[in-house]
Amino acid sequence: MRQGDTVELNLYNDESSSHSHSIDLHAVTGPGGGAAVTNVEPGETKELVFKATTPGLFVYHCAAGNAATHIANGMYGLILVEPTQGLSKVDHEFYVMQGELYTHGRMGKKGFQAFDARKMIDERPEYIIFNGRTGALVGDGQLNAKVGDKIRLFIGNAGVAKISSFHVIGEIFDRVYSEASLSNPLKNVQTTLVPAGGATMVEFQVDYPGNYVLVDHALTRVDRGAWGILNVTGKKNAALYSGDTDAHDEQGDEH
Repeated sequence: MRQGDTVELNLYNDESSSHSHSIDLHAVTGPGGGAAVTNVEPGETKELVFKATTPGLFVYHCAAGNAATHIANGMYGLILVEPTQGLSKVDHEFYVMQGELYTHGRMGKKGFQAFDARKMIDERPEYIIFNGRTGALVGDGQLNAKVGDKIRLFIGNAGVAKISSFHVIGEIFDRVYSEASLSNPLKNVQTTLVPAGGATMVEFQVDYPGNYVLVDHALTRVDRGAWGILNVTGKKNAALYSGDTDAHDEQGDEH
C-alpha cells in the first residue's frame, strides 16, 4: 500500500480456534492500532477500515488477551506503507522477521514442545529465529542474488523481549532506514539495531560471489537459530577480494 490509501481489513478467527484474537497494526492511527475493533471470538469476523497516513515499515501482531503470549506463539508480521511516489527500484526485496520461542523443553529437544510462560516472563527464549522457525533462510529457503544486484531487506523484530543487532557478514549497508523511518537514511552502516516491536529497512549492492550470513550479532543467538544465507552468484573480482577460500564458500562462484 501507499501513503494516503484507505485500507479495508477483515479479520476472521476460525471456528476451530480455542482463543479470541485481534490485530494491532503499528501503521494504524487509532485505539489499539485496530485491536479495539477487531477482537474476534472463534467463528467471528470483524472489519477494520483505516487510512495509511504515514510511510514506513511497521510490525503487526495479535493483541488479544496476553499479547506477549500470542506474539511468542508466532502471531506477527510486517506491513509496508510506501511513500506516495513509491520506493526506488532494486533487483530484490527480501523479508526477514526475527522472533522468539519459549519452549518447555531445552533447545534442541525433539518432539512437540509446550509453551513455557515462565521462560517468557523471565525473558529466556530457547530459540531466537528468523521467519518463524530454525533454518527458514538456509537450504531451500536461502536468499539468492547475482553480483551487481541491488538488495533491499525489510527487517522486523517481533520480540517479545530481545533487541536485534542485525548484520550481514561480509557486507556494509549502503543505506539504513533506522527504525523504518523512510526519511534521511544513514549511510555506510555495519550493524543496525532493531527494537522489539520495531523494524528497519536496509539497502546494499552485492559485488562479489559467495555466501553471506545474516545474523543477530549478539552471536550466541546464532546457535539458537538467528541466522540465514544470502547466496550470490557471478564472476569474482580479484581487485575487490582475493585469497584461498574453503569449498563451502565457492557455492556462489561461476567460472
